[in-house]
Amino acid sequence: MTDNAFKAKDIGLRAQKKILSRMATKNVAKVFIDGTTASLLDNVYRLAKAHSGSKKDAERLVKNIIKIVIKIAVLHRNGQFNGEELKQADKFRAKFQTLQMAIISFYEVDYSFDLNYLLKSLQEVDTLLKSCVARHLTDKSMGRIQEVFEFFSDPSLLELAFKQDSSPYRDIMDKIVTDLNKAMENGDI
Repeated sequence: MTDNAFKAKDIGLRAQKKILSRMATKNVAKVFIDGTTASLLDNVYRLAKAHSGSKKDAERLVKNIIKIVIKIAVLHRNGQFNGEELKQADKFRAKFQTLQMAIISFYEVDYSFDLNYLLKSLQEVDTLLKSCVARHLTDKSMGRIQEVFEFFSDPSLLELAFKQDSSPYRDIMDKIVTDLNKAMENGDI
């Protein structure tokens, strides 16, 4: 009987992840997330669309972010992470917050941008996240994580986004940095 209960729980968890990931659109996500995070996702979409020149690619990026976050939240809510994965998650959270502060600093402080530091930090965050979720997510979901980090690790995107005064993404980056500041103050990210 306990074997059947375990399987039912496992199937229920997979169903939750599948249903929520199917619903992962910007508009549906806005129902589940706060205004600051929704604004941040909208501005990430604008940045992705401006950089890629493709509405489809920008939508895919934001959907991938939403799906990843939803799946991780479902796993966490259902107590699926073991002790080592929780330690990795704490390291991820700390490194991600440091990365956010670096992004804000590089944007707000003239001539402080360090591409190598940013690329290294993105790689470390990517590795930590994957180590937390590898046991739980499918190859397809792991590929989504890879796509998100590949987009944000594009040196040409980063150099343009942090270019002083003449960045074509200046207005979008202003909004992203404002959203990041608000999210960090509120403890949302």
